[in-house]
Amino acid sequence: MVKFIASKKCKLVITTDHGTVHVKEPTKVVGDKSVNTNLRYKQGKALDYNAKEVFEIKNPADAFLPKQNVSTRYIFAREDKFFAYPNNFNHYVQYYKNTFQHGGVSLEEMIIPYITLTAK
Repeated sequence: MVKFIASKKCKLVITTDHGTVHVKEPTKVVGDKSVNTNLRYKQGKALDYNAKEVFEIKNPADAFLPKQNVSTRYIFAREDKFFAYPNNFNHYVQYYKNTFQHGGVSLEEMIIPYITLTAK
């Protein structure tokens, strides 16, 4: 396919989706039933967490994020952390520790690689 595109003298842009993060450390989060299930970010109105272990957005409009209700906030896991609920905490830690996950605030999630090729 690349040779065919090159024969037509077209530019070819190759890119990929964002990457994944090798998660190693759990951080506790508590939320109501409406909180999403993602391991690397949470969105909801009733979140309890350690603010030192997350990147938090208290006002979604500041980051151009949707706001489901008046008290919606977002938290994102930092570095190699993942969220686990206190109930069944050890189960979640055993199941997800040392896995690769999407989401959170990391270079792998924020930078999208691409290359532009031009036929000679």
